[in-house]
Amino acid sequence: MAIVRIPNYHRTLRDPEEIGTCLESAGVQHQFWQPAYAVPPDAPAEEILAAYAADIEALKAHGGYVSADVIDITPDTPNLDAMLAQFAREHWHAEDEVRFIIEGSGLFFIRPRSGPVVSVETRAGDLLCVPRGTWHWFHLCPERRIRAIRLFQDPTGWKAYYTASGVDSGYAPLCLGREQTPLP
Repeated sequence: MAIVRIPNYHRTLRDPEEIGTCLESAGVQHQFWQPAYAVPPDAPAEEILAAYAADIEALKAHGGYVSADVIDITPDTPNLDAMLAQFAREHWHAEDEVRFIIEGSGLFFIRPRSGPVVSVETRAGDLLCVPRGTWHWFHLCPERRIRAIRLFQDPTGWKAYYTASGVDSGYAPLCLGREQTPLP
């Protein structure tokens, strides 16, 4: 289950209801799906997409998505630091950014047009939809591992439009994990 932090208010949310309310106020949709399919960690993308086909089709019908793929990032991913540097800058997309986390963890920072910046630490079972036009950035957690199903409204994928605001530089990518004590 996701952990949400509101850094400017020194708040950490772990309660699903509080998380839902906070993210909804920021315009972000979040659901937790108990991973229902036993997919081995080294399963090819095709096997993951086949296992989750019914869920993917339901999401496509609901959100107007036309394609899905699997992103698989490990510490051995070629040019990982350059790729992560692009994600770590505040940007937005002309379509929704939808991720269902299969394995690993990552940190989405969301900057709503009004209200404080929130960080969403996602892990296996988290389905996150960052709506088009939402300012955000992303970091991997320290294990540098994430595997996720992505959905797209444009079959060619999305393009990032950078804000050049510099806001992202004011927030540390703090991943709390399950076993760590929450901040006050």
